[in-house]
Amino acid sequence: MLMTRSIGSVGSFALTLFLTIFLATTPAVAQDRPEYGGHEIEEWTGGGRSVTGGAGNTSVWNAGVRYGWILTDPHGPSFLKGRFELAVDAVPAFVVFQTANTAYGAGVNPVVVKWIFATRGKVAPYIEMNSGALLTTHEVPTGTSVFNFASGGAFGCYFFGKRRWSLEARYMHISNGSLVVPNPGVNTVQVRLGLGKFFGKK
Repeated sequence: MLMTRSIGSVGSFALTLFLTIFLATTPAVAQDRPEYGGHEIEEWTGGGRSVTGGAGNTSVWNAGVRYGWILTDPHGPSFLKGRFELAVDAVPAFVVFQTANTAYGAGVNPVVVKWIFATRGKVAPYIEMNSGALLTTHEVPTGTSVFNFASGGAFGCYFFGKRRWSLEARYMHISNGSLVVPNPGVNTVQVRLGLGKFFGKK
């Protein structure tokens, strides 16, 4: 009960922060692009289904806020040329739909590394790796642990215009890291949509 209330309190605070940033970044802005020394702020939401390699019959939905730092100018050869970004995700809403129950939770991804390919058009692809932790009201998967690690990768694209948004395909692995036995984990493939902007460097 105490754990549920704690998750609820953290989730409420993070959701308030999420909505505040959403309202701040919703108005149309000029065409922003990532630049060395600049920052990124984004609100995002996504979801998907479990795939083979772990517990099945599971779906997830999550929403969060990202803050990032663009750490380099474009580097690399030819079509691989891009910028390196380091970011942090706050995840106030994480819902896991399982056969036995629906688990509600919150999490954080303190390590998000991204390579944004350098393009001049209105589309910029990127690849990403991330790692974090997740706390839920029920065991995920059922019969394991309420505390899990969440890691994965993504391939997506930024779309620049009056608003800067992103669309990506994401693979996520949820596992308790063998802190509890058994540890089947949950592997999901998700689609994520984000709305945000780059700022702080001109």
